[in-house]
Amino acid sequence: MSNHQDNMTQYNAHFIDSLVRSGVKVAVISPGSRSTPMALLMEEHPRLRTFIQVDERSAGFFALGLAKASQNPVALLCTSGTAAANYMPAVAEAKISRVPLIVLTSDRPPELRDVGAPQTIDQLHLYGHTAKWFAEMAMPEAAETTLQYVRTQGARAVFESLTAPAGPVHLNFPYREPLMPDYDGVYERMSIPAPVRLISGKKVPDPIMMDDIAQAVQVEKGLIVAGEIMKPGAAAAIVSLSEKTGWPIVADPLSQLRKNDKVIDSYDAFLRDDEVKDALKPEAIIRFGALPVSKALMLFMKRHHDIPQVIIDADGGWRDPSHIATHMINVDESAFCNEMANRLEQKPSDWHEIWQDVNEAARSEMKKAEGMDEGALFRRFLQAVPNGASVFTGNSMPIRDLDSFLFSGEQNVRLHGNRGANGIDGLVSTALGIAASGETVFAVMGDLSFFHDVNGLLAAKMNGLSMTVLIMNNDGGGIFSYLPQAGEQKHFERLFGTPSGLKFNHAAALYGCHYVPITSAAQLEKELTEKREGVTILEAFTDRAENTAIHRKLWQNAIEAAKKVIQ
Repeated sequence: MSNHQDNMTQYNAHFIDSLVRSGVKVAVISPGSRSTPMALLMEEHPRLRTFIQVDERSAGFFALGLAKASQNPVALLCTSGTAAANYMPAVAEAKISRVPLIVLTSDRPPELRDVGAPQTIDQLHLYGHTAKWFAEMAMPEAAETTLQYVRTQGARAVFESLTAPAGPVHLNFPYREPLMPDYDGVYERMSIPAPVRLISGKKVPDPIMMDDIAQAVQVEKGLIVAGEIMKPGAAAAIVSLSEKTGWPIVADPLSQLRKNDKVIDSYDAFLRDDEVKDALKPEAIIRFGALPVSKALMLFMKRHHDIPQVIIDADGGWRDPSHIATHMINVDESAFCNEMANRLEQKPSDWHEIWQDVNEAARSEMKKAEGMDEGALFRRFLQAVPNGASVFTGNSMPIRDLDSFLFSGEQNVRLHGNRGANGIDGLVSTALGIAASGETVFAVMGDLSFFHDVNGLLAAKMNGLSMTVLIMNNDGGGIFSYLPQAGEQKHFERLFGTPSGLKFNHAAALYGCHYVPITSAAQLEKELTEKREGVTILEAFTDRAENTAIHRKLWQNAIEAAKKVIQ
C-alpha cells in the first residue's frame, strides 16, 4: 500500500468512525468520483447504514426526512462541483426547521482550484450563513496529530449539528488522486481511538424570572398557542398547563396535540372574521413551537398586540415575524410549563367553554365538506390512514387543508411537514426519508409539488422503500386562487395558475410504482387500506375553481355559526 493510499485510508476511516461513535447512524450518498474515499469507507463501516440517491437535490431532502424522523444527525455525501450546490435547498430547510444534517462535500485540492479544472467551483462557505458551522478540512495524512484532529472534527460536526438550535453543518474535503483507499476489512484491522465526548444540558428557568412572567400573565382569559413541537414531553406539559390554568390550547396540526380531543382545531375558519377575533380577545398569550400554519391565527395574534405575548423557545431562536412578543423565554418548554403551573391559579370563568363552543360550532360546518372537494378528500384520507402511521403533508394548500380538516381526537398519527422554508421542492424525497427511518408513511401533496421532486422516487427503487402518496391534481398552483393575484384575469393562468396538463401514470411506470387514479372519496378510502410493497401513487383530479368556492363557503358558514355562539 502506497503512503498516499495509507493516508487516504486512515484519515477517512478515523473521521467516519468518529461520526458513528458520536451518534451518526445513517449516511446518504450521492455517487461521484471525487467522493470515492469517503463513500467506500462509509459503505464498509459495520455500524453505519447507507442509502443511495443519485440526484443531489433529492438526496438532500431524503437525508432531511431521515433526520427529521429520528431527530438524529444524518451524514450527506457528494462529489465536487455543482453536486454540492444542489444540496442548498435542503440545507436551507434544515436550518430554519432545526434539523441536524452533516453535509460532506468532496473537493479538488487547492492547486486545482481557480485554474479551470473540471467539476470545480468555489465550495468554501458554499452555504454561507445557512450552515451553522463550516470547516475546510486538511489534506489527508496519517500522522497521529492529524488523525486526532480529524476524529475531533467528526465529533464536533455531530455536536454542532445538535447544539440548540439544531441544524446543518458543512465540512469540505479536498482530495488528490488517486482516490482509492484500501477499504477491505479496514475497521477490523485498524485500532481507532474514541473521539472527544461533547456534552450539553437543558436550559432551566430562573425562579425570579418565572415570578415576573407569572405576574404578567396572571389573567383569567389566557390562551396557549402550540406550533410544531418535536421535543419529547413538551406536548404533555403544555396540556397540563392548560388544565391547571383553564386556558384553551389552539393547536397547529404539526404540534402533535390534536390527538387530544379538548384542543381548539377549527380556529383557521372562525378567526377569519374581525368581529369574532375581538369577541375572543385574550388577556395574555403563551406560544410554544414554530410559527403556526394558519394566517388567520397569526393575524389574530397581531391584532391583539396590546396584551402580554410570551414566546417559549428552548433553542434560542427568534420566531416573531409580527414583532408582537413582550417576553422571549429561552428555557426548556417542559420545565417552563411545570414552573408556571405552580405559579398560576385557575380563576372561575367560562372562558374555556366559550372557545370550545365556538370551535364546535365552526367544526360542525367544516365537517360538511363532501365529494371530490380537496378538503373532503383530505378528511377521508385522514380517516382511512391507520393509527400509528405517519402523515407527511406538502406545502401550499395541502398543509392548510390538514389544518382545516384534521379534527381533534379523530386520528392518532404522527404528523410531518417541511414548514421551515415552506418550499414545494423536495417533498417526495423528505417523505421517503421518513419512510426509510422505519415509519409507515402516507404523503399528500399537490401536482406541482410532486412534479418538482419526481426524481425523488428513484430513492424508493434503489433502496427498497415503501410509501403511499396522494396527489391532489388541480392542474396548477391551487393556492393562488385564494390570493389577491386571482383577481388578475389577464395574466393569472400563465403566471400563477400554471396549468401543466400533467398526469403521473407515466412517472409511476418509469419508477416502478403502483398507480391508481382516484375518482371518488369512497375509492380513495378503499385504496388506502390496501397493503403494497414499494410506492403507491394515488392521483385525485380536482377543480381549482370549485375547490376555492367550496372552501370559502365552508369558512363563511363556520364564521356565521361561531357568531351565533358569541352573540
